[in-house]
Amino acid sequence: MLSELKRRIEELLPADVSITGVEFEGPELVVYTEDTQKFADDGAIVRTLAKELKKRISVRPSNDMLMEPEKASKVINEIIPEEGGIKDIYFDMDKAEVIIEAEKPGLVIGTHGATLREVAKVIGWRPNVIRAPPIQSAITKSIRRHLREESEFRKDFMKKVGRRIYRDKTKEDEWLRITALGGCREVGRNAFQLSTPETRVLIDCGVSVGSEGVPYLYAPEVLPINNIDAVVITHAHLDHSGLVPLLFLYGYDGPIYITQPTRDLMALLLLDYIEVSAREGKKIPYKSSLIRDAIRHTIPLKYGDVTDISPDMKLTFYNAGHILGSSIAYFHVGNGLYNLAFTGDIKYERTFLFDPAFNAFSRLEALVIESTYGGMNDLQPSRREAEENLKEEIERTIKKGGKVIIPAFAVGRSQEVMLALEGMQLEVPVYLDGMIWEATAVHTAYPEYLNRNLKNSIFQGENPFLSDIFVRVDDMEKRKEIIEGKEPAIILATSGMLNGGPVLEYLKGLAGDESNTLIFVGYQAEGTLGRRIQKGWNEIQFSIEGKIANIKINMETKTIDGFSGHSDRNQLIEYVRKIRPLPSKVICMHGENNKCMALASGIHKKFNIETVAPMNLETLRLV
Repeated sequence: MLSELKRRIEELLPADVSITGVEFEGPELVVYTEDTQKFADDGAIVRTLAKELKKRISVRPSNDMLMEPEKASKVINEIIPEEGGIKDIYFDMDKAEVIIEAEKPGLVIGTHGATLREVAKVIGWRPNVIRAPPIQSAITKSIRRHLREESEFRKDFMKKVGRRIYRDKTKEDEWLRITALGGCREVGRNAFQLSTPETRVLIDCGVSVGSEGVPYLYAPEVLPINNIDAVVITHAHLDHSGLVPLLFLYGYDGPIYITQPTRDLMALLLLDYIEVSAREGKKIPYKSSLIRDAIRHTIPLKYGDVTDISPDMKLTFYNAGHILGSSIAYFHVGNGLYNLAFTGDIKYERTFLFDPAFNAFSRLEALVIESTYGGMNDLQPSRREAEENLKEEIERTIKKGGKVIIPAFAVGRSQEVMLALEGMQLEVPVYLDGMIWEATAVHTAYPEYLNRNLKNSIFQGENPFLSDIFVRVDDMEKRKEIIEGKEPAIILATSGMLNGGPVLEYLKGLAGDESNTLIFVGYQAEGTLGRRIQKGWNEIQFSIEGKIANIKINMETKTIDGFSGHSDRNQLIEYVRKIRPLPSKVICMHGENNKCMALASGIHKKFNIETVAPMNLETLRLV
């Protein structure tokens, strides 16, 4: 097949353009050439190849043209003016691309791109200039370094994946089934398998935070795990990605399709998950080496890129509006056989961080939609109302001289609340504890995934995340100082459901004082300490210096709705109302039993389309 493709490409190319090789690498057909500049100067060449061959085409310089990365870095620094403010240079070995992070990208690029063309001519690598993020992310840097170290593995891995994707179909039958392995009529351990006669794809692989429930990966449809063609991760939260590393322990050796921000945030949350498990004396679910193994198997995709993932299935990610990099996974199955959108978690509202979830598809037969707030009475105020309610509670507590504790998920809710607090013009410090600062750094590393207003603010040097009101906390001494201090303060700390993390230290120290307030801004799952306190528990047990102690909760407890990354019932139904085209089947999942049933019933009554709320281990035939 590759020989035939090379012959066809040579026929389609202009006479003065030659190629040195063709290879399947992941979902792309990679064309190697010594004439990279001619491809760059004439964009129509690649468009013609993609249209004629019906494949994603990537053009890369021949390997013998690439200068050693260390030497290339020195050359870049010599050619580019110092006033460009280069902050980092890293090499994407998969794409033969060098990414240059700079404070002033325009000066790095040069007039009409002259400086970059000179760089490319000397080093061989294709330069890509991006604005340096205002907060450096340790996890992003670590992942880049790891992938560079794994360049030889990645090269072989991508070829293996590419050849598996473009293998000949072996079966003529046409059918499509979806099997619920977790996340149905419950919140947590999300995992679904999409199957055709030719292909098996696992969508999400999460853990139930609090109960440590795991998906039914031992179901006969799943085994053997090494026969799965692809794993697709909709977003980084642990209930969707927490058990991905275990797949590699069980024998999986294939690709993980994911957005770049999701990859980085997933690594951050997985490392924290095993660290917290060890600290709390729980069984560690897997070693950190398996997280590194998972990361080197990732294939990042951008929103809107149509990507082959098997001989009979294409995948496209679209914005889900839930957290940074969160995606609606859209599957095109067969040659126009069936189209399915899997929402993961969605927010169908413009928030401080993101645009609303995407809902304009070319074709759509079935929609798999979350139901977290799908109950009849699950209605939430707008972001602006939530902001006003939060401000009111904070000001009331400050007047009493008290402190406010806001348990928050490090990813998503923390950044939403930070932006709300920054806009309130408060005169008290906001302490950030746990992974919040690092998660925020990842947000600033990928501004293209944020809404336009926030992205522009960051680019123009008016970054709200760098406001003087935010104070980073990273040691026990500082924590103790805050707890014992007499001045009012706001404490934003992980974890969001009080099931671990530094927030528990603040709760131990401040729960007994009536002048303090505990404010929940996110979903509290059944079985978590957060849900128990929400229900009215006024005494809880903690381990203090090795001894069990009962702590009275005298502080006020409030829940401020409206900051959730999940859509409420009205938004979910409005999402279905405005989706184009209207699907003929809706599958409701990711919600407690009554929520899934209520949403399925409501959608059926309003739109007269088939709805179902399956149970775990059920298989639905779609075709």
